[in-house]
Amino acid sequence: MSALVEAVRAGRTAEVIGLLDELTDTERRAAFPELQALRKELRAAPWDAASRRAYPALYAAGVACQTGAAAVASWIAAADMRWSGTSAALLLRLLGDRPSKWLADLTDRLAQRPAASGVPYELMSGLVRLSGCPVPTTDAYVRGWMGHVGWGWQRGGTLLDRMRPDPHLRELVAALFETNDIGGLLEWPQGDGPDSWTGALTGLAAEGLVEREVMLDACLARLLRGGTNTEQRVFLRWLKALKPSRDEERRRVADWLALACDAVSPVASHAQSVLSALMLDGELDSRRLAEMSSAVLFRTEKKLVRAQLVLLGKVLARDSGAAEELLPVVARAFGHADSDVQERALKLVERHLKKADSAEVRGEIAVEAEQLIPGLRVRAVHLLGAAPAADLAPYEEVLPPVPAPTLLAPAPGSAAEVAEEVGAAMETEPGVAGFERALDGLVRHAYRDREALVEALGPVISRRWWHGAESGLRYRSRFSRSDFSVSGAEDGLDLLLAVLLDKVDLGTLHAFVQHGSTVRECGHSALSRAFAARLWEIAYRLRTDPLPFLLSTPTWSTGLLEPDELVDRLEEYRRLGARVSAADFAQALLRVRRTDRPAAARAAERAAALGTREGARLADWLAAPGDGQPTVRRRTSGSRILLETGELLELQQDFPAEYRYLGRPVGVFTDRWYCHHWSDDARAHWLAVLPERRELVAVRLLRDLSDLAVDDDRGAAVLPRLAESGGEAGEAVHLGLAYGLGARHAEDRLAAVDALLTLAARDQLDGARLGADLGQLVRRGAVKPLRLAESARTAAATGADATVWEILRHTLPPLLAEFATGGAGASARGLGELLAVAAESAERCGARGEIPHLARTAGRRGSSRIVAQARRLRGALTWEVAA
Repeated sequence: MSALVEAVRAGRTAEVIGLLDELTDTERRAAFPELQALRKELRAAPWDAASRRAYPALYAAGVACQTGAAAVASWIAAADMRWSGTSAALLLRLLGDRPSKWLADLTDRLAQRPAASGVPYELMSGLVRLSGCPVPTTDAYVRGWMGHVGWGWQRGGTLLDRMRPDPHLRELVAALFETNDIGGLLEWPQGDGPDSWTGALTGLAAEGLVEREVMLDACLARLLRGGTNTEQRVFLRWLKALKPSRDEERRRVADWLALACDAVSPVASHAQSVLSALMLDGELDSRRLAEMSSAVLFRTEKKLVRAQLVLLGKVLARDSGAAEELLPVVARAFGHADSDVQERALKLVERHLKKADSAEVRGEIAVEAEQLIPGLRVRAVHLLGAAPAADLAPYEEVLPPVPAPTLLAPAPGSAAEVAEEVGAAMETEPGVAGFERALDGLVRHAYRDREALVEALGPVISRRWWHGAESGLRYRSRFSRSDFSVSGAEDGLDLLLAVLLDKVDLGTLHAFVQHGSTVRECGHSALSRAFAARLWEIAYRLRTDPLPFLLSTPTWSTGLLEPDELVDRLEEYRRLGARVSAADFAQALLRVRRTDRPAAARAAERAAALGTREGARLADWLAAPGDGQPTVRRRTSGSRILLETGELLELQQDFPAEYRYLGRPVGVFTDRWYCHHWSDDARAHWLAVLPERRELVAVRLLRDLSDLAVDDDRGAAVLPRLAESGGEAGEAVHLGLAYGLGARHAEDRLAAVDALLTLAARDQLDGARLGADLGQLVRRGAVKPLRLAESARTAAATGADATVWEILRHTLPPLLAEFATGGAGASARGLGELLAVAAESAERCGARGEIPHLARTAGRRGSSRIVAQARRLRGALTWEVAA
């Protein structure tokens, strides 16, 4: 070991520097391989005091002993060297004798590194000074400079004071506008004074240290480029701080027009105000205003659209000659989604139409008027003196195709295919179909050739965290714990793979089969117990008496099992002399289709003819009605409406103990609802436990679904699956859907809308029940009207206006009654939006009739959104009278 490496290993940095000074370039290069070997050794060593002590010296020595700029740059920016603590001044001392061209190359290579590499700014700026090269304007260099001057409070002075003496100030300020995602850094320090970025940069422009015109153009260019809201907010504040003069604003009209049309709302609003001032001062002609308005009036932000209509009104009032050019533009607002905007635009046309009384202008306005809501369309017809539009085609409800369940593919034919299926299921949530195929494949091939199956599964098992000697012991201990539960597909497959490798004690398997889970019960326990019981019994049979195949593998992706297929499987079991698994057979009974009564009767005859106990049990089960429902009672808990159910004896008799929980009562206040069952993936498998009894699943998920609206939780993915499942869609399904439509998160509301449309397409939606539930939930504060309005508008946008109207006509009466009696609670704050959606749907689907309390609300004085939309809805429902 050389003296240099020995000093490096000991962490004697001063000695290392002295030794380096004595070495020639050739001797330094010769020493570098030993330094590389030491670096490799330290990488593998624990991060302890010894290794930490060596790094600063190793960092410095490695920089000095390499001759290539690329190699030195890689060494400096290496992740394992980042925390060495070596000062930039020391590195500059070691590199100071290199040629200027070499230093410039190193500077460029370091500056091109990502900012996350952590190359010190002091090092890069020092290299710029030593080499005399142009200052880099890369992301890493600019961010480093910002940190250097922005956090240099220890040196005293304001940010403006620290920036003034920088010799590269102009280049670096210009680079700020080209650096991506810089807004967060520009927001700190906060404020507008000389110690904030906005104040400091504005001060530099005022002092002439940077060109003000260039900065102004750069601000506008950055705003035109777009970006995050933070960036747009920062550069807009910067632009306002520059206080452009009227002449400077006029020279940049094209930029203001582009921002008003396409920028985010705050930026567009500022651009609109600049253009409005120019227009009202006579600095712009009506052609520019028409160009601007054509785009702004199509924006969704009501504030911008209304401000533009106000500007158009002022110009039309002042300049009658502009009417012919501007009124057709105003009429384009007739197609805006907000009826208030439509009415404002129509009033503007009514007020100024005489100033442009030409057939061509009237024709253009008449074409746009066809987009008005019916009540306003009548006014437009009278105004224009045109014949009413021809009757539209009868309304036709557009609903999505009914989701069709898919047939499960046959079980994998070889052990290799099983391994492929299992591996895919372990990597991603496989759904019911993927899980059941993988499960059945494991069972079949473990029965045929266990050794070949284990060999094929080798690559899959090797990736499991529990594989290996030490981890296997921990996994064995984990499965032996009394609080362990198999809660999802991955848990279940892990259990079976571990059993195939004999990593689970037989006593543990036997205890679970005999006594079931000892996990503390909660509201979901009945579903989770049934799901887990079959897997534990399958695992036990893998060790003791392997099953030839599973009786309960569904025919369809929803979990349904065709009765004839189950009879065929029982017949094959009889032929093989195989012993039926009680849990597997119980699951098969719960999955077998009974709603097709003729098919069930034929299968019952075949099952009875088998002459086995299971055949007789299946025959009795298929002959039973199969549509029994427990008694339901509504309960309230805070703002929530929840359901309790009574006992269902059908599921209490002749079923294994773990399945009898499915027929037990569900309580709101007696059951524990805080548990580990938070996975959406597990819920799909719960539905497959009872594919023709979704109400029994929904009632146990109802508190979770209420959390979507009340506690802003996530987890509405189960709603579309509930809608696609079988059985009655009763109180629990509709109440859960109501909570989903009022969910906090847009993705959850979208899932609820999907479920709503699926139920409607399957003719299983009770609009009156759902609407009444929503009305009560809104009154209680569990569902916010604005969220519900957004969900309803999304559903209506698909073409389901009649469905939406049927729901809302039952939702609105209690809310209108509360408002009419002076209620100003949470339900009133979004009532206007809800009325607007109801009016839109009623207009499109041609609804007629009366809504309790609507006339009283519409007859109130004022022009609030609630009153205006109530009048619109009343007009839509009495269209013949209005026409």
